[in-house]
Amino acid sequence: MRAVLQRVSEASVRIDHKISAVIGDGLLILLGIEDEDGLEDMEWLCRKITNMRIFNDENGVMNNSIKDIDGDAIIVSQFTLHASTKKGNRPSYIKAAKPEIAEPLYEEFIQRFEKEFGKQVGTGRFGADMKVSLLNDGPVTILLDSKNKC
Repeated sequence: MRAVLQRVSEASVRIDHKISAVIGDGLLILLGIEDEDGLEDMEWLCRKITNMRIFNDENGVMNNSIKDIDGDAIIVSQFTLHASTKKGNRPSYIKAAKPEIAEPLYEEFIQRFEKEFGKQVGTGRFGADMKVSLLNDGPVTILLDSKNKC
């Protein structure tokens, strides 16, 4: 399971010209799922994200988590995080989980994240054509992969 965390001052998701989610300070989380992902990957990633100290403290040092700042979050599924670009110029998505596997894992991830985080999050809609807007704060962008925990 891969996640791209973007520290944002604001972010939103539009689907069919309608706002699906909007937040101020917090995280835009892009989530990529592969067939091998399961409960252990979800739990590790949820804990890691909610405790990641990437928000500034009163001294301007990245020392606070999203919980510490009472921030908000949006979680958007993004199969392209598992793109392979080794051959040619067209990415291959063979490692990305098929929708029948990925969608239930995405929904479960949202529930587990909310439980770990302690509040509801905004979301996209699995498989939809989404327009994601953000104002990256910093910029701070972090890549996490549950298969590379070390």
